[in-house]
Amino acid sequence: MLTPEAAVDALEARYASAIAALQASLRRFSTTHEAPSAQERAAFRYPELRLRHLRDAPAPRLSRAYAHLIWPGDYAISITQPRAFRAYLLSQLTLLVQDYGAELTVASSDSEIPYSFALEGLPADLLAHTAPAELARCFPCPRLADVGDAVVDGEGLARSDGARPLALFDAPRVDYSLKRLDHYTGAPWGDVQPWILFTNYQRYVEEFVHWGIAQVMAGPAGTTLSCPGRVSITADTPEPLETALNAPWRKYQMPAYHLVRPDGDGVSLVNIGVGPSNAKTITDHLAVLRPHCWLMVGHCGGLRHSQRVGDYVLAHAYLRRDKVLDDRVPLDVPIPPIAEVQVALQQAAMGAAQAAGEDRETWRRRLRTGTVVSYADRNWELNFRAERQVLSQSRAVAVDMESACIATQGFRMRVPYGVLLCVSDKPLHGEIKLPGSADRFYEAAISQHLGIGLDTVRLLQQDVEALHSRKLRSFDEPPFR
Repeated sequence: MLTPEAAVDALEARYASAIAALQASLRRFSTTHEAPSAQERAAFRYPELRLRHLRDAPAPRLSRAYAHLIWPGDYAISITQPRAFRAYLLSQLTLLVQDYGAELTVASSDSEIPYSFALEGLPADLLAHTAPAELARCFPCPRLADVGDAVVDGEGLARSDGARPLALFDAPRVDYSLKRLDHYTGAPWGDVQPWILFTNYQRYVEEFVHWGIAQVMAGPAGTTLSCPGRVSITADTPEPLETALNAPWRKYQMPAYHLVRPDGDGVSLVNIGVGPSNAKTITDHLAVLRPHCWLMVGHCGGLRHSQRVGDYVLAHAYLRRDKVLDDRVPLDVPIPPIAEVQVALQQAAMGAAQAAGEDRETWRRRLRTGTVVSYADRNWELNFRAERQVLSQSRAVAVDMESACIATQGFRMRVPYGVLLCVSDKPLHGEIKLPGSADRFYEAAISQHLGIGLDTVRLLQQDVEALHSRKLRSFDEPPFR
């Protein structure tokens, strides 16, 4: 029986061997057009991690929300990039072996590694003169039929070999998302940190860059700021601020910036832009990295007369009018607030108020809690007559386009989530967004708002296990978090 360390070592060895075999065959094909034989293709497979829970094994009563074994029998999953996921794999396997006496084995899976997921490290022009159709005839290629979220959405939990899924995402699904993250954000997927902030406004990015560079200069050796275009800022980078701000972020749909810490506990910021489609796209892919939490720190329209531009809204509920996830998470499924995140957001917000010299009563007027309504249509105001009743019945205090999707995806993907928005206009009260209309409250709120998000992360880092709430898991979950 393998120990967790030995199991992960075996996964790394098998994966490295499979990638090496696939790359060697691609190099040969680029010069000779000799296709790999069936025997050679048998080596192009992801490793598989299998766990056996014996029927007479202990069944401890545990309070944590993950690393549970409910049913006896086999659990299995194909694994990609085991070196990058080593800490995660070890944390899950150690608990399962320690508490349940689970038996671990590693073998080759039935799933081939698509050649397009094995190109890193090869010359960029190696296959430049080879038609994709020719490569697809001779090498494994991505098959959309094999990439999906059946386990995430509670469908098809049983594998063909009778084993239950060990994790939410198998290797082809993970590899698909890792490539998409590089494409959309412009920064290496390996730099994504376990604490993620989303914004829909470029000024937050600029504030994050200033903060990140200060952390790089003051932090422990090895701290870096990863920017779009694979620009990396270290303590030795000349003119670090100018270099970071001039990174080619405009080339990417959702540019990301990552404060990478040596302990792996850094913070990422992704500018998802406007709209729930982007919000779903990026969270679909970030979820495979199993982050500890993601938070939305963006802008909204205030719906109450008492609100002012620059005030805040802490979402406690979501009115989903964006329709992006209706076929995955029906509207009658509630999206609960995560208590630990809500408390941390409130504590961080109160700390910001005290630092600004505001008394408690002043801050209570600036921070509203309640329902946020999200639309897919940016010009929802043009249909206000039809929407007025539902806005009134829901007691909504703010409107935006991304928050409901961010929260629903967190619920769906089992990633703790939270939303703190800044009021940038009041569409129902004549304060609509026009050029030059932002007042001094709004201008001052940018730095404070991002600071609240970062302080929330700091508070949550103090008790990570409590953050992974059981309310995010169903009664028939894969063991891995």
